[in-house]
Formats: sequence, structure tokens, C-alpha cells
Amino acid sequence: MEGEEEVLEPMSPSAQYLRSSALSLTIFGVLETEDHINIDDSMAMSLLKDLFLPINHRFSSIMVTDKKGVRKWKKVEVNLEDHVIGPTFPSDMSVDYYDECFNDYLSQISMEQLPQHRPLWEIHILRYPTKNAAGNVIFKLHHSLGDGYSLMGALLSCLQRVDNPSVPLTFPSRQPRTGPGIRRKVWLRRIPRFFTGLAHTTYDFGWSLFKSTLMKDDISPIRSGIEGVEFRPIATTTTTFSLDQLGQIKTKLNVTINDVITGIITLGTRIYMQKADEESCKSKTTALVLLNTRAIGGYKSVDEMIKPNSDVPWGNRFAFLHVPLPKLTQSELLNPLDFVKKAHRMIKRYKNSGAVYLTGQLLSFITIVRGHEATARHIHATLKNTSMAISNLIGPVEQMALANQPCKGLYFAVAGPPQSLSVTMISYVGKLRIAVTAEKGFIDQNKMKSCIEYAFEVIYKAALEV
Repeated sequence: MEGEEEVLEPMSPSAQYLRSSALSLTIFGVLETEDHINIDDSMAMSLLKDLFLPINHRFSSIMVTDKKGVRKWKKVEVNLEDHVIGPTFPSDMSVDYYDECFNDYLSQISMEQLPQHRPLWEIHILRYPTKNAAGNVIFKLHHSLGDGYSLMGALLSCLQRVDNPSVPLTFPSRQPRTGPGIRRKVWLRRIPRFFTGLAHTTYDFGWSLFKSTLMKDDISPIRSGIEGVEFRPIATTTTTFSLDQLGQIKTKLNVTINDVITGIITLGTRIYMQKADEESCKSKTTALVLLNTRAIGGYKSVDEMIKPNSDVPWGNRFAFLHVPLPKLTQSELLNPLDFVKKAHRMIKRYKNSGAVYLTGQLLSFITIVRGHEATARHIHATLKNTSMAISNLIGPVEQMALANQPCKGLYFAVAGPPQSLSVTMISYVGKLRIAVTAEKGFIDQNKMKSCIEYAFEVIYKAALEV
């Protein structure tokens, strides 16, 4: 039909390769409520119609292929009843029972692909108490709709501050020090850093490309290496750290919060590996760190993101960084702060390298020359050749509410990568929530969580003694 062509909109290259025959990733955002959820299905659909769908046309569009074989977004009528799901469990059961039901349900829906004949999102409302919350709302969104930054911005546009709904949510940000003296010093430092940065960029980009194409990590307690691992069941568990305590470690060691978190995650992972198999402490293990490539200090409004030529565009703007996990020796066990210091040196080095930028440009180049399917295969191989993925988001400083329902906590996870382990993090109201998502039956996600918690405890204790 002629009218049909008018409603077709081009798909970005990233949207195409994140929903392809080689790769399909889904983001799960979980909002935990303080009180029993009093939002019925009709109220939920009204909120979605008035607040969620107008955010971006992708939420009311499906993927289609035109006569020339080009994939585009086609706007359709959204039947909200297909997208709002409220599972039913037996009544009057214990919190432990419902907690297990929730975990099994999250694992189950992570295995189910979103239907292609309707927009690629769902909302699951679970009105049963768990160990962490009185109720849970799960946002299931396909990665082709946008990356974590875009989707978090969309989600936050539907939420309000508990203390003052008329005031926007705020986020922690790092303000760079400025001034004539500082700018002069920075300029002088750039001269030698240019040459070291050039060398680091060449090495880091070459090694990253080598890891993506030819070199695989060793099989280990966190990497099964089996074909089709992305189709196997997964299990997610979470833990919470105090941002104040992380800040104390940061101050004591004169490093960044990212250095501290990276040190904790890598030490905890190595401890888990050693407990499962002592020989694995020597294995070649690499974490793939997903980075937002927008030059920003916080979230922008959705209106700003969807403007033409926006500095903070909607969509998928990311690159990945290969980070080798330090080997665990008796010395590191006795001196856990070494893991934070190594993370600090490594991250500082990468800041002086253009490898992250070049990796993002490589994806664009592959798409232009060979198409989105080739790019999807490259990303699939990159994920498959490494042992784990790490990504993080910044959450609001103030407590937020959904339809006047206070949110006790939130976290996110990603389903579909060809890896046995991923660790995702988000800050919220002075806490850092860490979600461990693992291949079910291969990795014991609760033991992994305990090892990360132990790593935090020993690093915190050691930092206070400095």
C-alpha cells in the first residue's frame, strides 16, 4: 500500500545488528516497591499510553523489511493488553516461596524472545512479596530500542521524586576542575602523553581486535565455552554496597570509585574461580567492559536525546574494552588492595588510549562495508571469546516513585550474550546495586555473589588500616 511507505522510518545500524540472526540482546530493568503494588492493569495501561508510548516512536513500532531489503521501523497500533503481564502464583505462601517464584519467573522470561509482530517490550507486574521488596515491576526491552543510557532516560521520565514530584530527579556527576592554572598544566602534560597515548592506542586496539577474532579465553569455572550458551537458562542474584563505604576506600587509596568497584569485582571473581578449581587462578580470563560513548555527565531529557544532531542522541552509543583479570596469587590474597591499585593503573592507562574510540569506529566501518549481519557476528565473537561482561549505569540520588508507589530499589540485567557470566551495576539513593547473571547449572550465582561480598569486606577493612 502507498500509505504504508509513509510510516516506515530508517533503523539505525546498531538497532539492526542488535536484532539479527547472529545476536539478540534483551535488557531487564527491575523496580522493587516498598509497599504492595496497588496499580491494577487498567491503571498500568493508562500510564503506558500517556507516559511511556509518547517517549519514542520505537515503543510503538515493529521491525519490517522493505522491498529493497532494508530494515525499518513501522509504526503500528499498540494493543497494551499484549504488553502488560501479571503472573499468578498460589496465594498465602511464604516470602521464601515467592522469592523462588520470582527468580524462576525472571529466568523463564529471559529465555523467551519478544514476538516480532508487536513492539519489542513488555511490562511484568509481580504483586507478591520477596526477600527484597513488597512487589516487583520488570521492564523487558529489546536492546535494539536503545542502550542502557537511552532506556534509563526513558524510564526516569515516567517516574517522580518521592519527596517532591514537581522537582526533577538528580544524579551524581563529576565536575572537572577548571581554571587558567590548571588548564596550563593540563596542556603541558599533554605533550608527553600524546606519544605514550599513541603507543597505548596502537597496542590496545590491536590486542582488542585480536581478542575479538582469534584469541579465546581459557575454559574456566566462569566460562563454559559451549556452543549456544546464549540460549541456556540464566539465573540472577543481587547484592548491595554502600556508596559512602566505597567512597572511603576511594579516599584512602586516592583512586576513583570505578577503580574500587573494578578491583572488588575482579578480586571476587578470581576468588570464586579458585574455590571452584585451584588451577583456574592461572587461566587467561578477560572481562569485556561496555562503555557509553556519549560525552556526558548525567542523563538528559528524552526531548534532548531525540533532537536531530543531539550531543546525547537516543539509541545505542557504546564501545567495549577488553580488561584482563589479574591472576590471583598468595601475595594478592594477603594484600587485597593490590587489585584496586592494579585496576587504577589499568583504567588510568586506558584513559590515555584511543582504543575505545577506535573500537566504536570499527563497528561503524564493518557495518558500512559488510552490513549489519557482519557487525552482529563480530560483536557475537567478541563476547564469546571473553569470560564475562561488566556494565554500569548511574541512578538517581533521590528516592523515586512510579504512580505514587515508592521504589525501594532497582537493578538491571542483560539476556542473550554468548557468555556464562555478566555483572551489571547501578547506583540509587546512596547504594550501589550489583546484579550477577550466570549460566544456570554451571555457575553458582549465590557463591559468586558471596565471593564479591567477601572481596568488598577485605578490601574495605584493609583500606581503613592504611
